[in-house]
Amino acid sequence: MGDTAVPVLPTHDLARTLDFYRALGYTVTYEQTKPYVYRAISAHDCDIHFTSAPAGHAAKEEAGCLVMVDDVADRHRHFGAALRERFGRIPTQGPGRITRFRAGQTRFSLIDPDGNRVIYIARTEPMEMEYGGSAKLTGLARVLDNARILRDSKNDDKAAERALESGLRRHGAAAGVLDRARALAALAELAVARGNPDKAAERRADLVALGLTEAERTELAAELGAADDLQEWLRPQAD
Repeated sequence: MGDTAVPVLPTHDLARTLDFYRALGYTVTYEQTKPYVYRAISAHDCDIHFTSAPAGHAAKEEAGCLVMVDDVADRHRHFGAALRERFGRIPTQGPGRITRFRAGQTRFSLIDPDGNRVIYIARTEPMEMEYGGSAKLTGLARVLDNARILRDSKNDDKAAERALESGLRRHGAAAGVLDRARALAALAELAVARGNPDKAAERRADLVALGLTEAERTELAAELGAADDLQEWLRPQAD
């Protein structure tokens, strides 16, 4: 058996942090209060440890770790359901949140109450992932790829939305109908994510105006349904 690295993350409020991870299915495997605070949690044969944050340390997402998983989509579904059950909704803003997940994505993040970012990554994620955008693409296709990176890997919805809007203005006329539809569908999803239902409705109307064929709608089914899927995912738990 090879070496095993165990992350040790800082915490300002251990009880709050452990409550968050317990909601996700982690169990506490070790507890210590003297001579310093220390706790260990475990789930799926993966350990994460916590100790008191140094004096003056602020929770600003400065620490974190990577967790490689076999089925990243299933893990995201499980965490989302657990958080909704525990908190009545899926937290997506501020510390103590989870980033969203869409078809084809290979990673998502948990930002715990102390601002630690735990990134769950599919073991099958290609080693040659181009996080700066593919140089092989041009026009609106390249804009879509850059926006995907901003949205899915950097969690920067504002920048992704801005890139797509600019890309549509510059390249939309010359782009094929499928890429235009992908851009509009992505913008509808981003509008939902950013809490702008009116803009989401406008983008949906733009998609209808494209007059996609049944075959085209089938090919783009996952992308066209992303905004609706996100709305359902964000839906608070029913009383």
